[in-house]
Amino acid sequence: MESSLVKEGPLLLPLNRERSVYGGFLTVQERDFRVRILLPPDRQLKQAKLHCCWQLKHLLRGYEHVVKQRLQHSADLVGFILELKTVLEVALKGSPKNLSIPPPQYYSQLISEMEELGWDKLVSIDAEFRTLRLKAGDSSGRQHVLTVKLKAKHPEEAPGCSADLPVPLDIAWTPQSTLPQLHSRFLLLLESLAEFWEVLDEIDAKTWVLEPEKPGRADTMRRIAIGNNVSIKVEVDPRHPKMLPESWLLGADHAVTPLRNKLNGNMHSWNPDSSVLHNLQDVLEIEFPSPATHEKSSFSAECGICYSYRLEAAIPEQVCNDPRCGQPFHQACLYEWLRALPSSRQSFNIVFGECPYCSKVTLCIMMMMMMKANS
Repeated sequence: MESSLVKEGPLLLPLNRERSVYGGFLTVQERDFRVRILLPPDRQLKQAKLHCCWQLKHLLRGYEHVVKQRLQHSADLVGFILELKTVLEVALKGSPKNLSIPPPQYYSQLISEMEELGWDKLVSIDAEFRTLRLKAGDSSGRQHVLTVKLKAKHPEEAPGCSADLPVPLDIAWTPQSTLPQLHSRFLLLLESLAEFWEVLDEIDAKTWVLEPEKPGRADTMRRIAIGNNVSIKVEVDPRHPKMLPESWLLGADHAVTPLRNKLNGNMHSWNPDSSVLHNLQDVLEIEFPSPATHEKSSFSAECGICYSYRLEAAIPEQVCNDPRCGQPFHQACLYEWLRALPSSRQSFNIVFGECPYCSKVTLCIMMMMMMKANS
């Protein structure tokens, strides 16, 4: 076996007297890959362990089951080496570009730029040293992460940046761009959005936000609890955060109509110099329930059909219009309920039917709204 092994893997040698550990390199298509093979005491390949360098691990992604199968069925180590080299030949033909290794100057330049930027800014870097995640703090202490793709894996791909932002990340990239320059431009963009995040941070801190459940820095919408099964959904413009946001009142007609009249009638009193939250309270002539005064459970009524609060990402939005009932439902649940009722009827894109609870008040739901939600 030793002579055959020297022929098939001349750079793979035993590393101990028992010849249970082999290490070195496998050469495939003029590429050398570092490997180490650990054999059990009985020298059976079924229980052998194969350790690879990161380039080889990357190349064998998707072929792990084949390698494991070859370990179990090869008669000896020489046979397995031949099988492994065959797998590597196939993998290299399938993705020859994935293993292109940058020149040494690439790594020295990367280290130089990181030293200039500061290693404390580095969150993570992938095994290929091509994608970095850099942290950046704005003037208010909010922490953000900038993902930088330094070098494309394929010619058709281009380097670029991405981040959790409510606006497109418009950072010009040139061959001369450096990490400190990209990080500096990212900080300028963060500062331009500071007022937007201040608006939403105040809403998050002083009201009960029903949606989104865990808002991110890119989210521009908040659904704010007003009362039992009554809420307002606002969409804040990142570029003009202090202006009147798009707003939708949700709830039973008897509770929402007075608020809608106030919203439409008092829009002229909106003060761009005041906070959005303060303006909303003035326009609606209410004070939003806050975590200091109310429990969130007061606004988290379960759907009357599926008996759950969250249905995937949705929470109950449709409410029975009878003041004596007021039962909330998910739009999807109510739509399916009404569609199945023999007594329900449809007029254009509206479905009419009776409340599953009180059976007296007619409910309606927009079909177009449901089609959009289900798409």
